Amino acid sequence: MIQDILKNLPDQSGIYLFYSQKKELIYVGKATSLKSRVSSYFRGPRSSRPIEQMMHEVVDIKWKTTDSALEAAILESVYIKKYLPKYNVDGKDDKSWNYIVITNEAYPQVKTFRQREMEMIKKNKEQDTKNKTENEFLYVFGPYPGLNSAAAMKILRRMFLFSTCQKMIGKKQQNKSCLYRQMGQCLGVCTGEITPKEYKAKVIRPLATFLSGKKKQVITDFEKQMKRAAKSEDFETAARLRDQLKQLERIQDIAMINSSFTMDRKEISKGVSRIEGFDISNLGSTGKVGSMVVFVDGYPDKHEYRKFTIKTVEGQSDVDCLEEVIRRRLKHSEWQSPDIFLIDGGLPQVNKVQSIFDELGILTPVVGIAKGPERKRNDFVFPKPNKTVMLWVKQNEEVLVRVRDEAHRFAITFQRSKRTIS
Repeated sequence: MIQDILKNLPDQSGIYLFYSQKKELIYVGKATSLKSRVSSYFRGPRSSRPIEQMMHEVVDIKWKTTDSALEAAILESVYIKKYLPKYNVDGKDDKSWNYIVITNEAYPQVKTFRQREMEMIKKNKEQDTKNKTENEFLYVFGPYPGLNSAAAMKILRRMFLFSTCQKMIGKKQQNKSCLYRQMGQCLGVCTGEITPKEYKAKVIRPLATFLSGKKKQVITDFEKQMKRAAKSEDFETAARLRDQLKQLERIQDIAMINSSFTMDRKEISKGVSRIEGFDISNLGSTGKVGSMVVFVDGYPDKHEYRKFTIKTVEGQSDVDCLEEVIRRRLKHSEWQSPDIFLIDGGLPQVNKVQSIFDELGILTPVVGIAKGPERKRNDFVFPKPNKTVMLWVKQNEEVLVRVRDEAHRFAITFQRSKRTIS
């Protein structure tokens, strides 16, 4: 029976549910590929991990697919919290359990805590019998086993625009907008452009609904709000909701996929979602241009290609030209975010892009392809060692090389057109 179930498992992200003879849910797990992950439990020798030692108890398997790894992590936490499966609870490693909390303030903050930190908070509250203050948290979501908290928070902030400039809250507003406000990625808590009531309605409520596993409800609510805003000619709000809907409908979360999703090489999906490729064409000290190409699901999307005429760099420096192109590209928050930034260049170029991302708090992976003499080599370059990304790249080398070649072709074509015109 189990073998029949394994044959029908989909090659999609989601959660899997292991049931015992008594029809008791005994374990919940998440995967980027349900077929690969669940099948791995039933082949080869088993390790000493509790989950693998209990596989003889599993007589039935069910699953629920999701549109992204982030949603799989959220759905997994919903099931763990509701059913307390014994092999999740008894076999847990506290260090790998994380929570997302929303504080109980005028402008609620969104924070992450580890299991031991949550237990310490609970213990302190129980001991503090004299000070009967209101609950410091509006919501607590989790546990999230093995969650890449930094990556998850970046994805959530991009979708729901919650403020991270909390140093302004409770103090005199300085009317100085933070970086995210300047990029159109927050609603202006730092500048006093949104009231606490509006902030909770527009930001916190949808975020809490999403973290409760109700993505469809959030999409429906946003669509209704967008239509109302357009009807009342509030085009700025309508455009903001449109962009949020795009983020929700196609969550870009390869940076979240860590070892809690991928147990072996076969579990990294070979499917490529969205890649942006960049190249610089430098003809002497003048005529410097940059290109950006976009591939979606392994194919070029030429409507989203972009050309850049270098404006600020004097002399010849591909690294400085690339910095200008990347910074100009990042100012366009209305452009959809990619899963991977691919650079036609070696370590100097890749390190420059990574330094920009570190400065701005961007977690999207950066990969370079050093072409070598006469463009006959394809050496993949990484600014930081990341086994998951490196494994993903190895399985997608062919399409990444095509992206690099297309970025080079597009840059050269643009360069030649400028020379013809001049």
